[in-house]
Amino acid sequence: MRTVGNSAPLRPSLELLDTVKDAIRKQDWYLEYLHVQERQPLPFVGRFDSRTPVKTVVSDIRQTLGVDPEKSRLDYDKYSRALIDAAEVAGVLVMRSGIALGNTHRKLEVSEFRGFAISNPLAPVVFINSSDAPTARLFTLMHELAHIWIGSSGVSDAGTANGREEERFCNAVAGEFLVPEALFRTVWSASIEWESNLATLATRFHVSKLVIGRRAMDLGYVTQEQYGAYYQKILKAFRDEKGGAEDYYRNATAKNSTRLSKAVLTETLSGRMLLREAGNLLGVQPAKLRTLAAEHL
Repeated sequence: MRTVGNSAPLRPSLELLDTVKDAIRKQDWYLEYLHVQERQPLPFVGRFDSRTPVKTVVSDIRQTLGVDPEKSRLDYDKYSRALIDAAEVAGVLVMRSGIALGNTHRKLEVSEFRGFAISNPLAPVVFINSSDAPTARLFTLMHELAHIWIGSSGVSDAGTANGREEERFCNAVAGEFLVPEALFRTVWSASIEWESNLATLATRFHVSKLVIGRRAMDLGYVTQEQYGAYYQKILKAFRDEKGGAEDYYRNATAKNSTRLSKAVLTETLSGRMLLREAGNLLGVQPAKLRTLAAEHL
C-alpha cells in the first residue's frame, strides 16, 4: 500500500475501507468467472519476496509486461497507458478511481493513500487513487505491481514492521524499473539547480518530471523536504486545473479495470448474467451497459 510518506494510516477512513471492500467484491466475482473458465494461476504472483535483489524483480516485471519505451518511442502518457494495458493483458486487474463507490461526494484522499494491492494467484488487483496528480500515478502503478510480484497485499501488511520493509522494497523496484540507477547517475548534473535536471531526464526516461524528482530523492540527490515541496506544487496545480465533464464510459472501465469490465460485459451479452447484476457489480446504470459494451468489446 502506498501512502504519502509511506506511513500507514492510523485509522482507515470509510472511503478507503469501502473502496477496498468493493475491489474485493469484484475480485471475488472474477475468481468465480476464472474457475468456470478453468484458468491456471499466474506464474509471476508471489514469484519473489522482499529479500530478492531489486534488479531481479525489475527484470522479471520487464519481461512479463514486455513494454519497451525506447523501441516504441513512447512519451510519458503513452508509456503509462502501455504499462497499464500490459499489466491487464498479463492478468492483473488495474482499477483507478478518485472517489469511493462512484460517489463524487466521497473523495479518496491522497494524504491517506495513493494505491493498494490485493494479491491473488489468479486475480491480483492493483488500485490507483486518481485523486493523485497524474504524473505521480505511474510510480504508484509500478509500486503496487511490485507488491504482486512478491505476493503481498498492501492493506493487510501496511501496519506492520514487515509492511514498512516491503514498502521500501516496492519503492526501490518501482524506481529501478522506471529510472535505472546506473544510467540515472551518469546523466544527473550536480552543477545546475536540481529542478533544472527534471525536464531533460523526464524525456530521456519516458516518465514525468515528478518521477525523476522522486528518483533523485531516493538516490540522495535532493532532500525529502525538497521533493515534498515540489510534489505538493504539482498536486496543487492538478487540483486547480481539474474540472469539466469526464467521459462516463472511459471512467467506468478505468474504475473496474478493462479486464474485469470485458468479462462482465461478455457474460451479460451472452445472457449468463442479468443486466441489473452487471450494473450493480460495475457501478454502471444497466441501461448504459450495452453502450459500454459497444465501445469496449
